[in-house]
Amino acid sequence: MNGIWGLVGAGITVIGTITMGVLTYRGTRTAARINSAPTQRQVDLSVLQASVERLKEECSELREEQVRTRGVLWSISRWALVLRDQVTGLGGTPQPPPQDAEDYYRTGV
Repeated sequence: MNGIWGLVGAGITVIGTITMGVLTYRGTRTAARINSAPTQRQVDLSVLQASVERLKEECSELREEQVRTRGVLWSISRWALVLRDQVTGLGGTPQPPPQDAEDYYRTGV
């Protein structure tokens, strides 16, 4: 009789050990997932911040380029008007400017 109880006890011990192993494995995987979530969010946040900084830099560069382009356009338009006045002053008739240039002279846009 003691032999049977010994086998039953050994069987229960084996089943308990296997069950605890499975539960420990599942718990470890769950803990790993829980711990990796904040890390993933931190990575996502750093990527987002880097993207925002890059876009701010590009926007600043585009604004500077736009200011320079407007300055050059203003200088060229004034120069063209001076040339027109020279041609008119010498008794000639200058060619009419293209419509978009005429619109710019009229509105400044």
